[in-house]
Amino acid sequence: MNHVPTVLLIGGVDAHLERFHALGVKTVLIQHPDKITPYQNHTAHALLMLDYTDWETVRPFAEAARDVYGADAVVSLTEPGLTTAGRLADLFGLSDGRRYEASRRMRDKYLMRRRLAERGLPVPEHGLVDDRASLAAFGERAGYPFIVKPVSTTAGFGLLRADGPRDLDAVWARIERMRGGRTDRGSTMFTVDGFLMESYIDGPEFSVESLSFAGRHVVVAVTEKLTDDAHFAELGHVVPARLSDTDRNRLTTAVQDFLTAMDVTDGPSHTEIRLSARGPMVIESHNRVGGGHISELVQAAYGIDLIAYGAAWPLGLTEPLAAPPEPTAAAVTRFVLREPGTVTAVHGVEEVAARPEVLLAQVSVRPGDTVRELRDNWDRLGSVAVTAADPDSAVRLCEHLVREEIRIDVAPAVREGLRAA
Repeated sequence: MNHVPTVLLIGGVDAHLERFHALGVKTVLIQHPDKITPYQNHTAHALLMLDYTDWETVRPFAEAARDVYGADAVVSLTEPGLTTAGRLADLFGLSDGRRYEASRRMRDKYLMRRRLAERGLPVPEHGLVDDRASLAAFGERAGYPFIVKPVSTTAGFGLLRADGPRDLDAVWARIERMRGGRTDRGSTMFTVDGFLMESYIDGPEFSVESLSFAGRHVVVAVTEKLTDDAHFAELGHVVPARLSDTDRNRLTTAVQDFLTAMDVTDGPSHTEIRLSARGPMVIESHNRVGGGHISELVQAAYGIDLIAYGAAWPLGLTEPLAAPPEPTAAAVTRFVLREPGTVTAVHGVEEVAARPEVLLAQVSVRPGDTVRELRDNWDRLGSVAVTAADPDSAVRLCEHLVREEIRIDVAPAVREGLRAA
């Protein structure tokens, strides 16, 4: 009788379970009670509902699941589950014993900086925040502007910028409000357990989407990020990035060196990097597929399903990529933004979604919802992704659809002074 592989899947969304289901494997899903969906409940071979970010809670249940169902691989494709999956894989002898430490270094931005410095790779001036005085000392030592951010959250949560000494009181007050709590925007599964200071990295920003096969890193795509220096929210993504061959090679080489230094050996990774005046400089990285619909863009432009590789490779159910793929099209995401206020009407989403060149169109607000001031990725209202023959055409089409075809009417927010009057 042929052996049917069993995967212990830690967290994730429906798309992750869909890929394992398509492989015909048994999936034992350990999922946070707040994240379970009807599809997961129906599709998983077995479902354990618990907080998988708590090691003392998850370990005995995972060991019991392995004893009952077996486990050929422990996988997570979502940020909160990566370190737990690595720790279980090491514990069960399903890795080389270094996966947990590699995941922990990728998750903790301070540990990442230390590792890169030890390996002789470029890093900005950096340090941990201890108190208000440490902010002032860092500014004197490293200069302004500098960035302060939680060491282990995601999606731009809690990022702060100090442009001069006058900003430090406000920065410190914000740190004190966030320290020790859970993220209060988007997912609440991250604990704010420390803050990193680092010199501002200039230059255009990109992300590099890679697949690693037993220590060999294949760059699948370089994604151009559409940003605005006024805030930390990403405005959109362009695949493939509009780059010269020379700059593309500089970025891909830097990321391959980075992944090797971080001991990432297998699976997908998403590395955010800038082409700074000092050369390519990694901002942060994740041993998972990138968010913001990057996986859909890569599949449309290159025909590579990053999530499917992330599911099949740990189980030995796919061959490694021999070389980087060539794009056959371009794909772009633009995020839906509006001025702060209260939503009064939403129109045009279904019509845009029905267009043949549109990969997806969605909004997360309805009449009565509040539109917050744009600070990070959690303040975006939705997204549109399209495909076209080339990046410039895709950008133009996507911007038109987001700004002209999708209509979100917003009653402006009343300023505090006017409300008081």
